[in-house]
Amino acid sequence: MRAAWLALLGGAAHARAYTLITFDVDGTLVRSAGRAAEVSAHARAFAHAIGRVLGDGTTPTALPADLLAPERYHGSTDGLIALNMARVALGLAPEAVLPRLPEVMECMCDFFCALDDADAIRGMEALPGVLPALRALAEEVRAGRVLCGLVTGNVEGIARKKMRAIGVTATGALSPPHDGFACPYEPDAAVLGGFGSDFCSGDIDDASRQHLDRAEQIAIATRRANALLHHRSRANAIATRHSATTTADGDGTSPQITRVVHVGDAPTDVLAARACAEDGRLGAGVVVGCVAVGTGRCASDALRELAGPARAGVWEPHTLERGLADPDFVRLALGLVVGG
Repeated sequence: MRAAWLALLGGAAHARAYTLITFDVDGTLVRSAGRAAEVSAHARAFAHAIGRVLGDGTTPTALPADLLAPERYHGSTDGLIALNMARVALGLAPEAVLPRLPEVMECMCDFFCALDDADAIRGMEALPGVLPALRALAEEVRAGRVLCGLVTGNVEGIARKKMRAIGVTATGALSPPHDGFACPYEPDAAVLGGFGSDFCSGDIDDASRQHLDRAEQIAIATRRANALLHHRSRANAIATRHSATTTADGDGTSPQITRVVHVGDAPTDVLAARACAEDGRLGAGVVVGCVAVGTGRCASDALRELAGPARAGVWEPHTLERGLADPDFVRLALGLVVGG
């Protein structure tokens, strides 16, 4: 898939400025509700891994929803959820658990990825409009006009299996991964992104880390997207016998991400994207946008209030109550619709 994608971008006329669109997963692309969500395979993976790695080695802990207040896991990252669970269930301090978090995440992936697809996504489905919207975006990706990836609190292996099993990967909208990706799970479903397994601050007492950890994931996804573009540029330069710094336009300017749009349903998604814009986390001159979708637990009006006003050339917030089912979603994400 990666080689084919690079070949598609190797033509003679591609813009040097690219948009990166990143998607949250749960509540944005897929949904599960009620007790089905609370006892999902992903939730069981937490209980299994924390009991196996940090507990007595055999007994799972209680599930996240049975241990934690909703604000401790809704919209959070898997790393912060695991640290909260370890403290409540086992009395372990976050600083003691943080060095072992990679073991916990690996154990979670082992558990989740060993399940058959039906069990892994039981009670879960793609939200209305998601698959058609992603197929439409896939046309833009194949044309070399945009990159798309995931920014999710899910650990990478679990996110990959969810996306493949639910049908998202097959849409072709998600760009291939950056160079050097090391996640061994679901290799045929590897995609560009920033994941819960990529960063964890370890701070579960500062509520702002719920969105600031996710902001770090957006920054990671952006760096990886730029690395992917640079790789494409070098491959194209070699193919056309130009210097390694010459792009398809032949002027020596490397292609780069100049606009990042994060799509998500939770307050943490909105606040993370806003932090990236206000703090300049994605680099000088990068415009940050957010499409807040009312398809999760938070009402659209509340998301709109959190986003605040737009700032020309800095921050482009939009809110869509119907999420990706809105007929304007694709054009809005691409920057072709004003307002929202």
